[in-house]
Amino acid sequence: MLISIIVVLLVAYSVWAVALYYMQSTFLYGPVREVPYTPDELGLDFENVFFKTEDGVKLNGWYVPDGNSKFTLLFCHGNGGNMMHRLDSINFFYNLGLSCFIFDYRGYGNSGGKPTEEGTYLDAAAAYKWLTEKKNVPPEDIILFGRSLGGSIAAQLATKVRPASLIIESAFTSYADIGRKFYPYMPVKWFAKFSYRTIDYVTGVHCPVMIIHSRNDEIVPFEFGLQLHEAVNEPNEFVEIFGSHNDGFLSSNKIYKDAWTKWLKFLEEYKAQPESQPAS
Repeated sequence: MLISIIVVLLVAYSVWAVALYYMQSTFLYGPVREVPYTPDELGLDFENVFFKTEDGVKLNGWYVPDGNSKFTLLFCHGNGGNMMHRLDSINFFYNLGLSCFIFDYRGYGNSGGKPTEEGTYLDAAAAYKWLTEKKNVPPEDIILFGRSLGGSIAAQLATKVRPASLIIESAFTSYADIGRKFYPYMPVKWFAKFSYRTIDYVTGVHCPVMIIHSRNDEIVPFEFGLQLHEAVNEPNEFVEIFGSHNDGFLSSNKIYKDAWTKWLKFLEEYKAQPESQPAS
């Protein structure tokens, strides 16, 4: 009887492991195609743009300009929905005095293709290229911002370019690490189909970095934010907010706004320093 029970458990475990292996893309990417709302809903002027990636995929993005902005934010959103679901954030950044360019990864919203890890990196690179070549935004005026999965994508891009700053919010250290959180009983390291090694990327970033994370984050543990902060180069800042993974920036409105305001002021001062002079 004991042997029979063990066999049944092993078979069940194996079937579940195989199912998880083949469903990883479904768990990681949660695109929504419909985009019924735009920044028009907020009364914001914007450009609805289409651009192509290096491998020929057509992507959709919104460019929301602020005529007096000193910096332009390149927004890499999280794994679910599409850019429509970030209208609250777009409004926040606009009111903060930032121009903003948000785009949908392949397979999301009106962007073509199907999401893959390498594809998301190519998508962010294409968005950056659009900003610098079509809008002539200097790299030193671009802030790369990534939330959740977007944090890993923005960090990878920051290793390839030299922006004004990298800001990562609610991001995990790696795909395998977040997998172990949800499936501690599975050999995640052995069968992980994705990498998203955020912690490795940030060590190769040489611009000011701000890490934002909620202690109450129920999806990405707070300690992941601390680990990312420990790995980044100087100058850097860590901001602790509160609230859930998806609405921490709303729950912590004052803390969040104050942190961004302080960081933008720092970036202006940092940008004015001669390259040979260390940041104060």
